[in-house]
Amino acid sequence: MGALPHLIGDWRRNFHRREEDIDPVIEEIEGLIKVYRDGHVERLPAVVEVPCTWAPEPDVVSKDVAVGHSAGLWARLYVPELRKQKLPLLVYFHGGGFCVGSASWRCYHEFLARLASQASCVVLSVNYRLAPEHRLPAAYEDGLAVMGWVRQQASHRGPDELGWWRAHCDFARVFLGGDSAGAAIAYNVAVQLGSLGVPACLRGVILIQPFFGGVARTPSEKNTMQSSRSALSLTTSDCYWRMALPPGTDRDHPWCNPLAKSSPRLEDLRLPPLLVCVSELDILRDRNLALCEAMGSAGKSVEQAIYAGVGHAFQVLHNHHTSDARTSEMLTHIRAFIDNR
Repeated sequence: MGALPHLIGDWRRNFHRREEDIDPVIEEIEGLIKVYRDGHVERLPAVVEVPCTWAPEPDVVSKDVAVGHSAGLWARLYVPELRKQKLPLLVYFHGGGFCVGSASWRCYHEFLARLASQASCVVLSVNYRLAPEHRLPAAYEDGLAVMGWVRQQASHRGPDELGWWRAHCDFARVFLGGDSAGAAIAYNVAVQLGSLGVPACLRGVILIQPFFGGVARTPSEKNTMQSSRSALSLTTSDCYWRMALPPGTDRDHPWCNPLAKSSPRLEDLRLPPLLVCVSELDILRDRNLALCEAMGSAGKSVEQAIYAGVGHAFQVLHNHHTSDARTSEMLTHIRAFIDNR
């Protein structure tokens, strides 16, 4: 019995030593991501990933393809095969605050297969690099690289393993789109393409609940109460931006806030028509509406659609009782936007 106190003392010292050896978490979004002080990033399996062979829409064929020359850059194609005519191409970027998400997440696989079927378009869903390992502008650069790959595909002649999808695609009608952070990517890629001269094939940009920020809070950011099921709270938004933006910058950086004084003047941008989809209960509502107003004042072609009674990412998370009805509305708006161009 005399040795027991020594054993207990040794156990306590070892326990505290092990606690000290554990690197502390410096950023965390519960259930999604942890960032440790040594730079290690742990992403939690919050959403089921599915293979491209899983078919939620019987008329849509899906395949994964490598895009561009960057290692690891790939995309998932959705091709409605029963259409006789060639279809427009929508290059789509998933959401996730630039830090989480995947083109293989089940929620995106289901949504984009449905979009391809109901909007009668080919969808190329891009799996871009994530922060904080790859901070902005990495995702924007990946988006631009994918558009270069699309241009190469459009000019390709002769048979190869990708001929099956090119045969269905009208490369004269290309659209950029995305939700949340993916919408910010689509917007920034469009801006970069515009600085080079807007390609005639780029017919429009579809921004679903675009994830932009700013140092000054909007009323919806300050006052919109978020339930436990919400995909985006103000605290979560701030955390995403800390992980995504270059160190030492704030939320008025041009990559975060397109309306900041440091951002290019909207009047000087060369952009195709925009469709901005806004959720009534989203903390980003006022920021999205301000973007629409500013774009209109700058002489840009912009349409806005507001979805009542739903919050951020409702169309993929189905976290509101009216999500299905509002998603159908959204798909109708997207199809009309594409069909008119």
